Amino acid sequence: MKANQVLEWMEQINTIKKYGKITRIVGLMIESYGPSTSIGDVCYIHSKTTNQRPIMAEVVGFQEEKVLLMPYAAIKNIGPGCLVEATKKPLLIKAGRSLIGKVLDGLGNPLDHSTLPKGLVSIPTDQDPPNPLARPPIRQRISIGVKAIDGLLTVGKGQRIGIFAGSGVGKSTLLGMIARNSEADINVIALIGERGREVREFIENDLGEEGLKKSVVVVATSDQPALQRIKGAYTATAICEYFRDLGLNVNLMMDSVTRVAMAQREVGLASGEPPTTKGYTPSVFASLPKLLERTGTNEKGSITAFYTVLVDGDDFNEPIADAVRGILDGHFVLDRALAEQGRFPAINVLKSISRVMKEIASDEHIKAADHIRSLLATYEDNKELIQIGAYKKGASRDVDKAIQHYPAIINYLKQGVNENLSVDQGIGELLELANRSDG
Repeated sequence: MKANQVLEWMEQINTIKKYGKITRIVGLMIESYGPSTSIGDVCYIHSKTTNQRPIMAEVVGFQEEKVLLMPYAAIKNIGPGCLVEATKKPLLIKAGRSLIGKVLDGLGNPLDHSTLPKGLVSIPTDQDPPNPLARPPIRQRISIGVKAIDGLLTVGKGQRIGIFAGSGVGKSTLLGMIARNSEADINVIALIGERGREVREFIENDLGEEGLKKSVVVVATSDQPALQRIKGAYTATAICEYFRDLGLNVNLMMDSVTRVAMAQREVGLASGEPPTTKGYTPSVFASLPKLLERTGTNEKGSITAFYTVLVDGDDFNEPIADAVRGILDGHFVLDRALAEQGRFPAINVLKSISRVMKEIASDEHIKAADHIRSLLATYEDNKELIQIGAYKKGASRDVDKAIQHYPAIINYLKQGVNENLSVDQGIGELLELANRSDG
């Protein structure tokens, strides 16, 4: 390095640290007088206890001359008069191939408290979505390994799908099947707002050893502060973007985007935003598109994203479900009634849609899928008459055909948790079923 470069580098070093001072703590919000900082910057709050490490916090707003901070971790031994140190930088995380197989917290640190591998690069968690004109169209299908999806709801590389379901209908099981069976190069799984008990169960039972070998898991449990739950979603998305820029095809599975919205609501209400529909603040509906639009294709690789959406009381028109459905490229609806019948995965194919299937499937495939949907819809429309014995055979040729082939269609839609079929096998079975029922 030349002498003038060294002098220039030394001039840029800030040798004076500027501090602010906490004036008030109300609920989740910390107010401080100073330091000079910007929205989204990370600050360190120094405890009055000498042996305690500084607490990381983020600047979420300003009120008059006060800085509003939200901590990433639980607040302990913090009170008025504690010093606040500005870093003048947003949150950065480490990313690299050596993260594969690791389980991280919402800030990108190993959950087992081990040290991060060497050779990782620093990346910001908050990035802009790709330019719309730089997004290649979705033209290639991706094998999911679930017959009902590959056959009737074909997914393309770079597509973004919402999985809508109430609690206990099989969202985690379906995500585990996709993670194990999909042909993507790498999975990034974000467990946001999950119960602590379920994290290890998901990793060991649903994901399994084989699934973990090609996955990075990011965990922010329900007991973590709201900001860390939000950052868990942003951290997982940033890791996906890193691998996409290497030219890989990445699967992002986020469970659930509803809990990210709930955490954003907590932050918004604490910082003084007015509540709107069902108490959600305006920032929730502004931040959702920014997060969800970051996935998809770019000129180097693709991120195929699956976002689970919790629906309160199985109300599929609640505000978050409605907003997410309008942003994404399709949705799978998991039906509680189907789960109660023992049909897994409990995907209601009549209420589900893949908006890019017409662009990536062959004409023969689309015709077969439409035929099977038509038979299923005909049976469902006449289900009550059939079950009570009011329908007389021969009254309608279409209904007769639907009744005849309904068991075979249901058998096609069922799949064991450990059963893995390629996209060609799934489509092949669908074509065979359609040919049999079209006679």
